[in-house]
Amino acid sequence: MKAILVNEDKSLRWDNVPDPILGNDDCLVKIAAAALNRADLMQREGDYPPPAGCPEWMGLEIAGTIVEIGEEAKAKSNWKIGDKVCALLGGGGYAEYANVKYDMLMPVPKNCSMIEAAAIPEAFATAYLNLFVEGNIKEGDTLLMNAGASGLASVIIPMAKAFGIRVITTVLTEEIANNIKHLNADRVVVTTKEDIAEVLKEELENGHPIDVAIDCLGGEIMGKCIHYLRHGARWIMIAALAGTKTEIDLKNIYVRNVRIIGSTLRSRTPEVKAQILADLVQNVWPKVETGEVKPTIYKVLPIQEAEAAHDILYKGQNIGKVVLTV
Repeated sequence: MKAILVNEDKSLRWDNVPDPILGNDDCLVKIAAAALNRADLMQREGDYPPPAGCPEWMGLEIAGTIVEIGEEAKAKSNWKIGDKVCALLGGGGYAEYANVKYDMLMPVPKNCSMIEAAAIPEAFATAYLNLFVEGNIKEGDTLLMNAGASGLASVIIPMAKAFGIRVITTVLTEEIANNIKHLNADRVVVTTKEDIAEVLKEELENGHPIDVAIDCLGGEIMGKCIHYLRHGARWIMIAALAGTKTEIDLKNIYVRNVRIIGSTLRSRTPEVKAQILADLVQNVWPKVETGEVKPTIYKVLPIQEAEAAHDILYKGQNIGKVVLTV
């Protein structure tokens, strides 16, 4: 089969690799589409190696069709050859086929195309993990989701709204604010015009403090914002695209009982990931199938144009997910 490999100069090529060898617990999936994530860029740069046992090529989420099933997978699951599925991978999605452990598969939701389904597993599992597991967010709470134009925000914001959560998000320009109107955030803060720390102070004083923040930016502004949260709030760090260092008033942290939580999906055990996927199918799939929560697709390219697809993420051009078709 073929897969996307990284050359010595970090460029990409579509080249031959060995066919997957089916494991007893695996289903072999013929891949129709694979979605991009920032972790793919980090892996390409050599900063985010795949877990042991995963292929060397990138790709954390796919959609496709089951074409073969291992004996243990047959005994432990209800999957059948021909089932349309989407899957969360440790790596190896930029290819024609992938072996997937049976409990890392989910049915393609009704009313979803393969392209939409490919954009679901990593982003939706990350959203669910940080909203409901780490964040313990509840109906009526207020969420701060930084970087409202990101692929992850395009999932977290509508997912939060579907569960009755008030959402504040940040963007850089009015144009981007207009482009994410369909996500229905309650307040969109254009940070070139408004100071997000002052906005959060205002929200606190008006009785709408932040219960949970999901932050992929970090940097200096994180330390300024964390002073203006509800007592017992959770600030969840999932990346630090704006800088890895900040200054925090520690007294404010313990007086307000604020928790700072570091969180990545990729570092979770297979058992935890399987439970998150099962919870997604049970709790979120009904909202996907009614259209309350849908992935936002920014651009679709053939997998042979993976380098051009990566450039979109490198340049921060996308509002929503970029998907490769196989």
